[in-house]
Amino acid sequence: MGKLLEDVMEFLPKEVLEGLRAAQKRDAAKKARLRVLAGGQIWPVLRRVPGGFALDADEVTHLRGHVDLYDGETHVATCLIVASEIQGHELICTVKRETAVSDRAALDFVQEAPTLSGYLTKL
Repeated sequence: MGKLLEDVMEFLPKEVLEGLRAAQKRDAAKKARLRVLAGGQIWPVLRRVPGGFALDADEVTHLRGHVDLYDGETHVATCLIVASEIQGHELICTVKRETAVSDRAALDFVQEAPTLSGYLTKL
């Protein structure tokens, strides 16, 4: 099916192809819950790739360094982007480190036994 679609798209006028690509971008941005925050700007993640994620190359052409990853309004991870390259209409960002965000500070000691959060006085 993919090869047939590529063959058909070869014969479409340039304006129609641009319109289709714009519609695909809008649709992907609406569906994307994952977003990248860097330098005060936010970009939707089009898709996850092994070792990173893809962004729209028309919106951002180069991205490196420390970024924050959000799922909707929830801050889920901090990432260190070590490389980015444009492939087609996507900017593929390669991540060296992705650290999940926690709602409490990391412990600097080993807990021997689980702590109880409460007692039941009667059954």
